[in-house]
Amino acid sequence: MTFKRIAVIGAGTMGSGIAGQIANAGQKVLLLDLTTQATDYALERLQKSEPAPLHQRGNVDLIETGTIEADFDKLAECDWIVEAVVERLDIKRDLYKRLDAVISDDCIVTSNTSTIPIKLLVAEMPLAFRQRFAITHYFNPVRYMRLLELVRGADTRADVMERLSRYNDEILGKGVVPCNDTPGFLGNRVGVFALQVGMDEAFKQGLCIEHADALMGRPMGIPKTGVFGLYDMIGVDLMSDVVDTLGDILPENDVFHAVGRSNNPANALIDRMIFEGFTGLKSGKGGFYREDQALDLTSGALRPRITELPALAQKAANAQQDGLETLPMMIEGAEPHHKYCRNFLGRVLAYAAALIPDVTGTPQDIDDAMKMGFNWIRGPFEMIDALGADVVIKLAQDAGCTIPQALQTSADHGPFYQVQEGTLMVRNFDQTASQLKPVQLPEGTERFSLTRRTLTPIASNRAASLWSLPGGLRLVEFHSKANALTGESMAIVRQAAEDHGTGILIHNDAQHFSAGVDLNRFADFIAREAWGEMDAFLNDFQQAVAALKYCPVPVVGAPSGLSLGGGFEVLLHCDRLLTHANSVLGLVESGVGVVPGGGGVKTTYQRWFEATGDAETAAWETWMQIGYGKTGESPEQATKLRYFRPGHDETVMNRDKLITRASAMIRDMAPGYTPPEPPKMTLPGQAIFAKMDAFMADGLAKGWFKPHNKTTAMEIATIVVNTSSDAPLEVTEQDMFDRERAAFLRLAKTPETKGWINAMLSGAAIE
Repeated sequence: MTFKRIAVIGAGTMGSGIAGQIANAGQKVLLLDLTTQATDYALERLQKSEPAPLHQRGNVDLIETGTIEADFDKLAECDWIVEAVVERLDIKRDLYKRLDAVISDDCIVTSNTSTIPIKLLVAEMPLAFRQRFAITHYFNPVRYMRLLELVRGADTRADVMERLSRYNDEILGKGVVPCNDTPGFLGNRVGVFALQVGMDEAFKQGLCIEHADALMGRPMGIPKTGVFGLYDMIGVDLMSDVVDTLGDILPENDVFHAVGRSNNPANALIDRMIFEGFTGLKSGKGGFYREDQALDLTSGALRPRITELPALAQKAANAQQDGLETLPMMIEGAEPHHKYCRNFLGRVLAYAAALIPDVTGTPQDIDDAMKMGFNWIRGPFEMIDALGADVVIKLAQDAGCTIPQALQTSADHGPFYQVQEGTLMVRNFDQTASQLKPVQLPEGTERFSLTRRTLTPIASNRAASLWSLPGGLRLVEFHSKANALTGESMAIVRQAAEDHGTGILIHNDAQHFSAGVDLNRFADFIAREAWGEMDAFLNDFQQAVAALKYCPVPVVGAPSGLSLGGGFEVLLHCDRLLTHANSVLGLVESGVGVVPGGGGVKTTYQRWFEATGDAETAAWETWMQIGYGKTGESPEQATKLRYFRPGHDETVMNRDKLITRASAMIRDMAPGYTPPEPPKMTLPGQAIFAKMDAFMADGLAKGWFKPHNKTTAMEIATIVVNTSSDAPLEVTEQDMFDRERAAFLRLAKTPETKGWINAMLSGAAIE
């Protein structure tokens, strides 16, 4: 279900991003714009932007460029053309007429518009063109945002929709949400409304922007940027344009207008910020937030930024740390912070429910759009189920909202999502009735956040759970805050190695696999000078990953997002990895003045030694990359660090395919499987230690490093070098574990490491 020749017209941010993702999939693509300067700039931006739009810079070679005038005839060779030009109806219509005269009869044309309905786009086009036309609305940045809203027109053929859906799902790795041809589709309609309500309620309740963002963010399962931080990140001017556009296209009776530009209490402040150039992060000047200052919403004046969390947000953070539900506690009270949360939830959840059934017949579409397009942990209807429809109705009524029929139906007949005979069902609606139907996902797709609702864990604690999957497989899921690893996390890993079933899958459905070991644990050890406890913690971690490595069944790690520090050390002890294409892999402990203490140095050295056959080379490469805390921003980049092994490990473009493919890998490995033999390694003599010391001394003299960087680097060296003799040293795996722990403990006892860890935890700069 692929395309042989794809073109993208329009080399702006979205057009170049779409072309880049097609190149990431290993497919050639033609990128056209009005001038060669525009396409040259697009290619430069693809190679230099952060976060990187390309898996590796070499992917840019798959993008052929040209101009619309000189190379338009090349479009006759294409079987899919994506239009991503400026949002002007006249320009798009003129382009479609030119395309119709050139393209083949089976070429599909789609628009990346986020605002203009299909019925207007193709109103002047013949039926044959309209039958092959759809909207493919990608979200920015295209590589990282999972959502594709696929909009069908009145005349679009079913086979065209199926082909586009499968290609984007299987090849480009998108979560495809079908949408009706309605204003704003799904994601922006709900997501932008939520932002505007968050801003509106902050004014009404007299909240500062820091507290509004802290309450609307993580406690509600919404990114920590909240509303004002997200405005700054996207661009205050761009968000203003989006709000204006939605205001222009939404029906007059839509309650969005109550928080749109004309009624937004922050309108005058936003206009002034745009006029003065304070348009957010991209301006270099800031927006609502400016370095250590923030805007006061009432006066518009700058004041020192408030860094302390409001008590309600801190209470929610503590509850999340314990794996508890936070939404009920956010609304239990009469203080302004509680009222902010009550009104925000009441208004936003009622708005989402009001889109049923006219905009979509299934809550799953809206939930998927918000999770994949706005990075919400749960969608609006999952949040309604968590609170209870009766509670949400009361919140909505108190906020002055009309109660949608879908919300009342849930109150009368039960949650939107229900498990029946082991199958997760979702309530579907039409104009007259509702019924429960199985949750719909593309072939080969499994999201563990949904699957887990139908299962009972074998074992579970605050940080992790062990699950049984079909065929006797076991799945280890980390689910602490940021999936930071604790002793409880590793207890589940150890239990999986004992109750291993037919194979073990290490996976979770969070945005990031794991940020590493919980630094709060080490800060506590250091504060109490509990060195014996710290050593025992590290040893328990090491023995848990060793048990995983040597258990008698295949073990596959299937991460997505960040897999750093201790989280990546767990993966290093799996037989194979199946990584999402956007996975970031690496050992970053040196950044807080410690060393990887869970087998990371050991395994990195082992891989370099096996690859080069030379102990000094292996020691130097290991020392350099761990000392610098290097990460692979994609599996391709991680290959250079020996963290990903092509031909052994695998990658998938769509993170929703991880469980299905990893399970198949385990089944393929199972017949005749034997665990690996414990490695024996040779460390080089101390001559290279002197070379390392000289390198750090030179860098320190040139101002490249801080003094404690040198201390940390030389402790890494003690793990991979025989510092007591010029002769090589044969070591076992346990020897390397011991060397890691010893180096870790020596660094932990230094005041600099204590300061660096505390700075990281507090968000302060590391001195």
